[in-house]
Amino acid sequence: MPPVVIATILAMSIVAPPAFAEEIRMPVVAVQEQAEIEDEQPTLEELRWVARPVVVFADSPNDPRFLQQLQMLEEREEELEDRRVVVLTDTQPGEQGPLRQQLRPRDFTLVLIDTDGTVVQRRPAPTSARELLNLIDRLPSRRQEIGSRRP
Repeated sequence: MPPVVIATILAMSIVAPPAFAEEIRMPVVAVQEQAEIEDEQPTLEELRWVARPVVVFADSPNDPRFLQQLQMLEEREEELEDRRVVVLTDTQPGEQGPLRQQLRPRDFTLVLIDTDGTVVQRRPAPTSARELLNLIDRLPSRRQEIGSRRP
């Protein structure tokens, strides 16, 4: 069986205007082969004002830290989706893809980016989805979202 990794498949066009961002329902994770993922992943610019990217880097799709991180994210998929989290992955260090060029990771790295494109946090080890959820909930943009949902 070819190696599989978990990555995001967007439910609709990612270039939707920001006014419709809350209507976009994006699954956080789905299984695909690595080659397909890199061709289909949206860019950070396409995600600006639409979603909160969580970018997971590793030197191999078989890295135990990478697999552990993806499993932890899957366990809280609905909660991450509610916070408009989109998981992007890059396990091809030799390719120097656009995510690596922009974020310059070393070895295993997790990067949380807010909806405005600001890097909120970098972590050199797997991070529980609960920790990420707590961090996101403290962001001003998330507090504003929660406030705007109340009648």
